[in-house]
Amino acid sequence: MIIIGGGVAGICCARALHRAGVEFTLLEATDEVGGRVKTERTADGFLLDHGFQVLLTSYPEAQRQLKLDALDLKHFTPGALSYFNGGFHRFADPWRSPRHALSTLFSPVGTLADKLRIQRLRTRLLASEATGDECSTLEALQLEGFSELIIERFFRPFFGGVFFDTELKTSQRMFEFVFRMFARGNASIPNGGMQAIPRQLSAELPPTSIRTNAKVAELTPTGVRLESGETLESSTTILAVDIQAASGLLGLPLKPAMQGVACLYFAADKAPIDEATLLINGEAEGPINNLCVPSNLSSSFAPSGAALISITVLRPPLGNPERLLSETRAQLNRWFGSRSAGWRHLRTFQIPKGLPVQYPPYFTGQRLPFEPQPGIFLCGDFMENASLNGAMLSGRKTAEAILGLN
Repeated sequence: MIIIGGGVAGICCARALHRAGVEFTLLEATDEVGGRVKTERTADGFLLDHGFQVLLTSYPEAQRQLKLDALDLKHFTPGALSYFNGGFHRFADPWRSPRHALSTLFSPVGTLADKLRIQRLRTRLLASEATGDECSTLEALQLEGFSELIIERFFRPFFGGVFFDTELKTSQRMFEFVFRMFARGNASIPNGGMQAIPRQLSAELPPTSIRTNAKVAELTPTGVRLESGETLESSTTILAVDIQAASGLLGLPLKPAMQGVACLYFAADKAPIDEATLLINGEAEGPINNLCVPSNLSSSFAPSGAALISITVLRPPLGNPERLLSETRAQLNRWFGSRSAGWRHLRTFQIPKGLPVQYPPYFTGQRLPFEPQPGIFLCGDFMENASLNGAMLSGRKTAEAILGLN
């Protein structure tokens, strides 16, 4: 049995097969498993995730498959600080951050009626997962009666950052799922960076079952052919790759859309804020969607005496790093003044394939027009929803389908 792709979905599929005593070979194109969940340490001691990612501790599959305590999770303060009218304004989750309840009540991020609508929405979504006719997130917020003020100052930058979708075209079913997860648990990062998650998941796999630097060029009638020219035979092949790669390997004519993102890292002598809070762009000017200081979560993210700043840009000018850096610095100057001029640029990660789109009517991503074929299985976040939970769930469900458990 061959599993193509060593991301979270492929690893979780491999784990379920291994526990059932099934032998397999997992083929990973890069030098380490993890897929889009990668972390690297710079020579001067900064820990950089490939793109700003978090783990929501309320994810059902995270609770099922991960040893959360062993990850030594560091939690963000629930809510965000939204920048508009020349300053930052707090908008917290008063149920999970009671000390910020009063400041949130009087926050100009939204009207009092907006805050009452959030309470009503929260109560409804925690009580039931049922939903009405599917529409976009933006349409759902408008139907709930939220003002343009709170949509632009909070919902668009906050959830747009989650979905990599500034237009909020993402299905409201995905929005409701994520909203529920934020309400029930913490947004967290492992002390060792996000790649601690796939490393923990893959720890129980036999080392001999994993081949790295083994990129698959094509499927064959009897297995796969690697880019090196080597052929491997197998009666069962699992495509645990992103939706575009799966489309290519299956020989489908379409190239499904994916959301692009860029992440810029800076080193500073002093952090611009002193808490583990997300800063979001509530005025829709400039490239920055959100900013955080990972070293405020844990000192492991930066060397002693330094702060690590992470910036997310949605719909970036991919392939033009100089322009991206210049426009980002200009916005940092507006937000923080001259003190940001001394921040040292560490790295820019441009990620054209960040997440699959999840527009209605595709809560489960953008389905491929794939007719089931004997011995071929699909596996990945686009099969469930674009999240770590979706990737882990898809991996497990694919293995169970192969094992005849569902």
